[in-house]
Amino acid sequence: MSVDLKGRVAIVTGSSQNLGKVMAQGLAKAGARVVLASPDIERLNLVAAEIGRGDAIAVQADITIEADCRRVLDEADKAFGGADILVNNARNLRSGIADYDNAPFWEKPVAFWDAAVRVNVFGTYLMSRTFAPHMMARGWGRIINISTGLRTMLSRHNSPYGVTKAAIDMETIIWAQDLAGTGVTVNTLLPGGACDTERPRSGPPSKGVLLPMEILVPPLVWLASNLSDRQTGGRYVATYWDPGLSPEQAAKGAIRPPIFREPGDD
Repeated sequence: MSVDLKGRVAIVTGSSQNLGKVMAQGLAKAGARVVLASPDIERLNLVAAEIGRGDAIAVQADITIEADCRRVLDEADKAFGGADILVNNARNLRSGIADYDNAPFWEKPVAFWDAAVRVNVFGTYLMSRTFAPHMMARGWGRIINISTGLRTMLSRHNSPYGVTKAAIDMETIIWAQDLAGTGVTVNTLLPGGACDTERPRSGPPSKGVLLPMEILVPPLVWLASNLSDRQTGGRYVATYWDPGLSPEQAAKGAIRPPIFREPGDD
């Protein structure tokens, strides 16, 4: 059973390459028109050309700047009449300096922490803050936050990245409650392992088989569709999505409990 997103408009941050690019292409193949957002306008233009200029536009934007977030919405409105789906994918993963990537938290520069928190947590907030009222006014919307697995969050030397991704999971749970009854849902999506773009820049290679980036597309498209109307505050793991099942059954198999649970939480 295919999922049709015809008539929907999706914003994908960090869509100039890798996971963001693949997810934007997947949404476009499902029928959505796509707004590509990233500071790298040259790569964004290439992705837009691959998708097709009538179905995608590129907007140069720094999601840590409120005016840029607003401009993404304005451009979506100008080109496609608004926005229905926000995929918060942009992230600051590593410092780019090998000595810092595998260092304990006290050896990492304050500027590195500041950049990661600003992009991963604050940028996700700014984009969602910008788009949520717009979606509420339309009576329908999707906010999909891209996260990572608990093992990655808790890995040695993996701060601030792991810290910021844990914060994103909490943003999903809180915002889903804030938006309850508005027609706008908020869910978390993660691959369930390291994807084939995420080899460490230093240290030993990733353990196990690297996942294809396309693994995120089927659950993403379902989360972006009318089929997920009743699902909010969920945490969906792409590796548990069975493409041989109906989207409804596959979604039931892919949902996992929140990352933090206390005894008695149901």
